[in-house]
Amino acid sequence: MIKVKARGNEPAENMLRRFKKMCEKEGLIKEIKRNSYYEKPSERRRRRFRKAIKRLQRAQAAVGV
Repeated sequence: MIKVKARGNEPAENMLRRFKKMCEKEGLIKEIKRNSYYEKPSERRRRRFRKAIKRLQRAQAAVGV
């Protein structure tokens, strides 16, 4: 659970900004968007497979440089 405590006389806008940043760091927003609709198991496997391929290509590009 993400918690944000006020720092001294910190305005609410700054606290909200820090909260949003923490949510982004933990991937909470992506998780919520991904779970907002049903994803078939085959689509989930395909998405994970594509993500793994991209990760491998990035690693190979970094080593090849």
